[in-house]
Amino acid sequence: EWEEEDFFWHTRILPILRELEKREDNIEHLCLACTKLHQALDEGNMLGKRFKRRNILLKTLYKLVDIDSDPLSLKLAKIILAMKVDGKNLLSVCKLAFKICRNEKNYFIVQNDTLLDYLLQVLWNEDLQTNNEALVYCMAAIKFMSEKEVLRYKMVSTGAVEKFLELMKQINNIKEHDTYFSKLGRLLVQLAATLRILANCALARRRLSHSGAVPELCVALEQRSSDKDVCIWIVRVLSKLSTYDDFCAALADCSRCYILFLALLNKYQKQQDLVIRIIFILGNLTAKNDQSREQFFKEKESVNTLTSLFQTYYELDLNALTLHHDRKGKGKKHLKYPSEAEDVLIKLIRVLANLSIHPRVGAALAAAHAVVGLLVTVLEYKSVNACEELVINAATTINNLSYYQVENSAVQDKKVHVAEMLLKLLMSDNMDAVVEAVRVFGNLSQNHEIRDFIMQKKIYKFMIALLDSKNREVCFPACGVLLNLTVDENKRAFLMEEGGIGKLVDCLQDFGPADWQLSCLICKTLWNYSENMTSAASCFGGSTNTLLMLLTALLGETRSL
Repeated sequence: EWEEEDFFWHTRILPILRELEKREDNIEHLCLACTKLHQALDEGNMLGKRFKRRNILLKTLYKLVDIDSDPLSLKLAKIILAMKVDGKNLLSVCKLAFKICRNEKNYFIVQNDTLLDYLLQVLWNEDLQTNNEALVYCMAAIKFMSEKEVLRYKMVSTGAVEKFLELMKQINNIKEHDTYFSKLGRLLVQLAATLRILANCALARRRLSHSGAVPELCVALEQRSSDKDVCIWIVRVLSKLSTYDDFCAALADCSRCYILFLALLNKYQKQQDLVIRIIFILGNLTAKNDQSREQFFKEKESVNTLTSLFQTYYELDLNALTLHHDRKGKGKKHLKYPSEAEDVLIKLIRVLANLSIHPRVGAALAAAHAVVGLLVTVLEYKSVNACEELVINAATTINNLSYYQVENSAVQDKKVHVAEMLLKLLMSDNMDAVVEAVRVFGNLSQNHEIRDFIMQKKIYKFMIALLDSKNREVCFPACGVLLNLTVDENKRAFLMEEGGIGKLVDCLQDFGPADWQLSCLICKTLWNYSENMTSAASCFGGSTNTLLMLLTALLGETRSL
């Protein structure tokens, strides 16, 4: 065997090495020689660690590494990796692979080559602790590769996703007191960054789901909570995954996830890129699941943490506005919307809106003066034209909270001031803002003080005008306000004076057969209005016959049911 190897070395390998040692300027010639060398080594079974002239071979190859040619470097990297190098040699070749992969111009040559296979082998086979620095560069190179669809598909189809999670599990098993714990943080950053890219791919998400990615990510996040970079990247992965129901459910099943997120929010309160993603995750968790809403609310200091964040980013936003106005005269550009602080507030208010859907949580939040005070503040200092989503989210949350008629309600305490702020929204050109304002008035107008306010400010005219919209989402809350106004006998006359009776009958005609909820609301309003009538004609005027025909037809439908 030795004689055969010796013969093969002298006849097949050595001539190619001499070719390479000439180091001609012809890169194409060198690349061709490397291809021939790789094939010959494979044919002679000389790849790996057992080949006795391995050192001579590697010395020749490493002399070529400093030639500035990525196609040549790619050829060299594959041969060196195939030789199963370790230690400093492994670190050098992984750095070389990283250099090749991070250059966008090399996409085509990398995509059509087998470098990925060699790098994945390094990741699977090398010791995590002794080669941690080499693995960082190896993983970073794979991360750049994962940005390309063809290579991403190859990773997923060859089981790389499962292997990445296995690697994360190995890292998670190394505890904080271990010497290598902090060093492995850099590897975890590259690993999480790769998973974030893969999370865009439906096939990869399926593999992540089946492999239990969420619990493992949560373990890593908790263990590495002091490493800001690791936290940011893991939260980015969870943020993306939380937009899908199955991952949201898996995250909700992680009993400590809420404690963990709250701890991170308190620890990194002014780290906007981390805070905004955690808040986004909480918004997704509480969007559809009542149990998640209650579970988060029950965690110690949960509402105080949200309130503190609200206050922090409200102040940051105010400071940014003040700074902008001071510089405005110096030719500075307009502020972009939403600003970073506003973006946090938008997503934070969404969490509060979601929480307030739960009866017990909503009732508690309605009595939380700090929360309501901050929501009202948003309506005070922001205009819907400049900050549409922020203002509408604030109005939606106030609407949710105004539903709860609880003792010590902060919404009820501030009801007149809230009504004044809502008046601005009613006067805006933004129909979504108008509808949210009307909905809040629908809840607040159960109070006589707000009904007086509506009459005094002639808001009732606006409600009647909205009945012409032919839009159920607009007509329903407007009709609710009118129903509440007709509770007071001394306020009923406005319906006839402003043509409200005719518009209500038109609404009944438009929506009646298909929308029994709205029909009932209209009929209740007309019932209140006609409580002390002497005759139908004097009460309903020119709409009397149409109303009678409609009611007869609707009652006929009921009988047929």
